[in-house]
Amino acid sequence: MSSATNVSGNAVKLLRNGTDFFPALEQAIDSAQYEIYLETYIFADDFTGRKISSALIRAAQRGVSVHLLIDGFGSYKLPDSFIQNMLDANVKVLIYRREVFFFKLRRYRLRRMHRKLAVIDARIAFTGGINIIDDYTQPFEHAPRFDYAVSIEGPLLKEIYAAVQRLWRTVAWAHFKKRWVGTVKLSPADKHKGNQLAGFLIRDNLRHRHDIEREYLSAIGAAQNEIIIANAYFLPGRHFCDALNNAARRGVNVILLLQGKVEYRLQHYATHALYGNLLDAGIKIYEYTQGYLHAKVAVIDQYWTTIGSSNIDPFSLMLAREANAVVRDPDFANQLRSSLMLAVSEHSLLVARTAWRSKSWLYHAVNWLSYYAIYYAQSILGYGQKPIEHHLTA
Repeated sequence: MSSATNVSGNAVKLLRNGTDFFPALEQAIDSAQYEIYLETYIFADDFTGRKISSALIRAAQRGVSVHLLIDGFGSYKLPDSFIQNMLDANVKVLIYRREVFFFKLRRYRLRRMHRKLAVIDARIAFTGGINIIDDYTQPFEHAPRFDYAVSIEGPLLKEIYAAVQRLWRTVAWAHFKKRWVGTVKLSPADKHKGNQLAGFLIRDNLRHRHDIEREYLSAIGAAQNEIIIANAYFLPGRHFCDALNNAARRGVNVILLLQGKVEYRLQHYATHALYGNLLDAGIKIYEYTQGYLHAKVAVIDQYWTTIGSSNIDPFSLMLAREANAVVRDPDFANQLRSSLMLAVSEHSLLVARTAWRSKSWLYHAVNWLSYYAIYYAQSILGYGQKPIEHHLTA
């Protein structure tokens, strides 16, 4: 059963990488008249961060009520002076769980705010996987992070606006910032802006713990022709793997576009532990090699799409606050599909089943040790799932 409430009459625009996203976000901020909400996991003190910060400051100085919510771990490198500069300009800044937990591992400290959301004047929203950080990971990188966001106008704003307000109120009360709650009250317009059917999903640790995963599983279970998933950090549980394998075995063309560069070694090798079983089911796996893959998107049957902040891994599906848009529209789906297939054909390497199986026992052992290290860490924190034992034949 689908978790997303489908709302008609929306205009959803695909934004690829920061090249599309940051100018659109800055323009929307500069056009704001009443209120801005911006949520991001990472807010960096770099060219992009300073540019968006300057836009927020300009808005606050002309009387717009500006709310910035950042995560305490994702943005822990952001200097206090950078934040103070915004506070001095009347930008309201809140930090979600500021404590850094390198040495004291506690379950509640792993519950991060991983959402990337912006709502301006309750008339336009942005969501996706793009943080407020330069597209290029390192100065020597020749390609930007491969990522997506969307802008949304239309009746779906009612749900998105309510979600950002609700989280802001929760964090503001926790920080004893009562005066920052409810400063402006806007009513999102119900007027149709387009003809797209869309929904909005969040993941939290209360009533919406499994909404995003259920939506994926529902769409995968209903797939008839094709599933394309591009995901930066891919470490699904047993049910998700079984759903993909079952789809492939019933004749659905399943394509996974995954991280080709090593960014986080433990995660990278753990993901590789799953390859054997997926390849045996007939799933095609491509690794993106032009730059760092950061996308969290999917297209199914050239109709159903999702774009958001949620990876398919334990962090996103079991711990973090996430937000995804779901769009049911063939034109939008084909636009995203074309972009993904271009990346598959021109910037990715196919993982061949025979070559994978011929790798050394030591290589496979490292992969499985990494997988079980992550699995048992989950178990200790109380979020364990049954290990995928049948993968051990890899």
